[in-house]
Amino acid sequence: MSGHSTAGHSSPLKKYFAVWIALLLGTWLTYQASLLDLGRYNAAVALIIATTKALLVTLFFMHLKGASEKLLKLVVASTIFFLILLLALSMFDYGTRSFS
Repeated sequence: MSGHSTAGHSSPLKKYFAVWIALLLGTWLTYQASLLDLGRYNAAVALIIATTKALLVTLFFMHLKGASEKLLKLVVASTIFFLILLLALSMFDYGTRSFS
């Protein structure tokens, strides 16, 4: 007997493939949603799917699932900072354009 118990532990490779399949499914859902005319909800549906996919990537491929609380706070704070920066720069660009 080796002393290492594998009971209750799944292979990380299986987990990564499951997440990869979920990401492919999310990509397919995004494509299918783009074919539907949802009116003003098109962007909201696409953003919900994209946010879910980004969450899967950060939790599993960036190993944030089970990470320390300080690291999670840093990731959330930096994400919010860069989101605000992106929106501010986009609004600045939009506000300075001349429409004719």
